[in-house]
Amino acid sequence: MTKIDKVLYTGRTHTTGGRDGFSRSDDSQLDIKLSPPGSTHAGTNPEQLFAAGWSACFIGAMGLAAGKRRLRLPDNAAVDAEIDLGTTDGAYLLQACLKISLPGIEPELARALVEEAHQTCPYSKAMRGNIHVDLQIAA
Repeated sequence: MTKIDKVLYTGRTHTTGGRDGFSRSDDSQLDIKLSPPGSTHAGTNPEQLFAAGWSACFIGAMGLAAGKRRLRLPDNAAVDAEIDLGTTDGAYLLQACLKISLPGIEPELARALVEEAHQTCPYSKAMRGNIHVDLQIAA
């Protein structure tokens, strides 16, 4: 396991009530009602939050990969992230699918940027070997 030598940022939240609760960041920039996946209650769920965080980070990692090639990601680059919550043999598990859109970028270059981003993105690193991850590049 790799340990961080220099912390760049620490996100802090206080959550009460679990999947039917509330979560607030220490700077109050995040203040949300939580609800279970698939419910009709107001609020979001942890899987949606994880999908949003990972997809945002992944776009940043692709930007770094593009920058190394003296390129800029298209303004409409996007990642549609799907985080599945499911069970296997009674154990709760997650799996992920990241659908990446890089309009105007040749498929071979797009694949290279995605692969490099997947090696760089901290969320991808945390999930590698722990959950099934499917990377799809839009044609």
